[in-house]
Amino acid sequence: MNALANFTTNWVQKYLPDAFILAIFLTFIVIAAAIGFTDSGIIDVVGYWGDGFSNLFVFAMQMALVLLTGFVLALSPFVEKLLGKLTDIPKKPNHAYALTAAISFACCYLNWGLGLVVGALVAREMGKKVKGVHFPLVVAAAYSAELVRGPSSAIPVVMATPDNFMFDEVGLIPITDTLYSWWNLLITALIFATIIGFYLIMRVPENEAVAFVDTVDEEHVHEELSDEPTFAERLDNSRFLLMLLGVLPLAYLINYFVAEGLNINLNTVILLFLTLALFAHRSVKDFLNAVQEAITSTRGIILQFPLYAGVAGIMSDSGLVETFSNAFISIANSTTFPLLTFLSAGLVNVFIPSGGGQWAIQGPVMLQAAESMGASIPQTIMAFAWGDAWTNQIQPFWALPLLGVAGLNARSIMGYCILWLVITGVIICTGFILLTLL
Repeated sequence: MNALANFTTNWVQKYLPDAFILAIFLTFIVIAAAIGFTDSGIIDVVGYWGDGFSNLFVFAMQMALVLLTGFVLALSPFVEKLLGKLTDIPKKPNHAYALTAAISFACCYLNWGLGLVVGALVAREMGKKVKGVHFPLVVAAAYSAELVRGPSSAIPVVMATPDNFMFDEVGLIPITDTLYSWWNLLITALIFATIIGFYLIMRVPENEAVAFVDTVDEEHVHEELSDEPTFAERLDNSRFLLMLLGVLPLAYLINYFVAEGLNINLNTVILLFLTLALFAHRSVKDFLNAVQEAITSTRGIILQFPLYAGVAGIMSDSGLVETFSNAFISIANSTTFPLLTFLSAGLVNVFIPSGGGQWAIQGPVMLQAAESMGASIPQTIMAFAWGDAWTNQIQPFWALPLLGVAGLNARSIMGYCILWLVITGVIICTGFILLTLL
């Protein structure tokens, strides 16, 4: 396993371009495919790209704020001490990898946005404190957990929502038949056990380990008050003002969770991180200094999310998604359909890395086909959801928030993620094959 990891990592380091360059390549590959496989002309395709370019502006802002507020929280003295105690638990590098994967998996299961940031923060602390840790590997352990499908998984949740866009065709599909079915919980448990085992056996010789390099200026973040502060300096160093502001999101969150339960979404994650950060920092100045340090980590999201939105616009408006889907459907039967749904969702996800957006385009085609050939609707839904998550391991789109916190590029972790992609692909494919044989 370590030999395979070394091979894939070395290959990726040599040949995988930067995530921004990969997004450029992907854009022109999709342009060529749209012109070649649909009736669209070059002018049409450019229009599709331009129309789609702004579709993720709101989502990109949400993700940038999730990353920013999470990072600012991590730079507070309280959280630094808390994470420091957590990282006292592992004594060996492979224990650090496994514990990071387990924590990230649990958080990603609750909410993928929460999991990405928490996993990155834990990985940073592991890199700081555990001797001999290969930092790219511990970051890969954090990102590998993003695969899990939990309560924040858009596709099964949408299908369980009354009056969803497919309600007239297939009716309401409760999450007890999809997300919380015995077979899906079994797949989830197998992946959890595998991720722990996978990272427990990973080894990187100490002389080859890449150490964590902290680019954050801690002295700049936590500046001391001068001996004779002015009125303005006293306001800058006021903790009361931070806590006063923090009361607003805190009151909202209490009211929200009382009314909605643990229904976590991106907006509540942002408010939660913001609230904790406001209470955890010692002064307004410390808080703003932490924001200044954290803001550069959002550059990948701000720059690349619109490019992927443009690609998604071409895929959806040109009809490429339907073309890909129909190609898989044409070779499927009721037994192989869930498996081929998983593979087709994984393929399309490379070009449209947004579960909800991909399901809105591709979902109706797959569900109509499932009904016509007598395949299981719940299994089709979850096969699609797992496929959408599966190829995230080789799609830098979702890694950008985590990489921003960690201070790495996609090339650093992708070798391990490719190996994890193969392992989990075998588990999930085997699971759906066995289900159709029962």
